[in-house]
Amino acid sequence: MKEQWRRTGLAIVAAGMLAGSLSACVPLLVGGGAVTGVLVASDRRTSGMYLEDIRIEQKAASLYREILQNGERVSVTSFNRLVLLTGEVRTAAEKAQIERLVAGVENVRSVINELEVVPFISSISQRSKDTFITSKVKASILDAKDLQANTIKVVTEMNVVYLMGILTPREAKRAAEIARGVNDVRKVVRVFETITEEELATYQTRQGEAPVEQDPAANN
Repeated sequence: MKEQWRRTGLAIVAAGMLAGSLSACVPLLVGGGAVTGVLVASDRRTSGMYLEDIRIEQKAASLYREILQNGERVSVTSFNRLVLLTGEVRTAAEKAQIERLVAGVENVRSVINELEVVPFISSISQRSKDTFITSKVKASILDAKDLQANTIKVVTEMNVVYLMGILTPREAKRAAEIARGVNDVRKVVRVFETITEEELATYQTRQGEAPVEQDPAANN
């Protein structure tokens, strides 16, 4: 037991030392406590915008939970203050009401309402399948040589994959192609903000990233 605690303590110390070497960091909660930090600028948002997106998600969730009474499922994903709503509700009135509530959250730029109106809420097995699809899409994007996986957020609902991020048209097209090639994906919805290749170079310079090698075949 003492040896186990010693190893745990060393791991926490090592994590703290790593955190001290990073810039543009935010607190990371581990086991309910702030232990270290993580670099957040790699997805092309600023650290301030990353924190703002977290605040938007938390505030939106606190609002819509007050009106859900029949087991409905709602997920709010904010990226650069662009908010994606996914999940299942019972009525069109609920869908519209949730959109109004989320749109009213401070600093939300736009809401993309992909909530499904259904008579029955999907099973846990379907949600597990969606989680598995998300992991497969992420892994496939990670394997791609011409994309940076940490710049793309993946959300899956009822076998529909939503892709978010700040990408060039080339990157957006390539990411969508990869997602469509994953088994059991029914549809891919691109929720990207588009930048030029010149703007991408500016992001990479600012964050100290190496330029991504372009695959000519990806543009065909």
